[in-house]
Amino acid sequence: MCLALPARIVSLKDSDQAIVDLGGVRKEISIALTPQAQVDDYVIVHVGHAIGMVDTDEAERTLALFGELAQFSASMPS
Repeated sequence: MCLALPARIVSLKDSDQAIVDLGGVRKEISIALTPQAQVDDYVIVHVGHAIGMVDTDEAERTLALFGELAQFSASMPS
């Protein structure tokens, strides 16, 4: 199964690279496929590459759902 996550761009670097925030974790990714992406935009990240852009409301709803899923999973007995 593959999973792509929304992440907020926190800074742009040279050579189509950017730093994104993934739930408090900062990671360098390629934005070669989303050259229009700017700081504070949300992109969909898959294996270190931004593969698309997503609007802020949709990204925040998706991240909230992932948070709920994590809380639910943590409360399940082993």
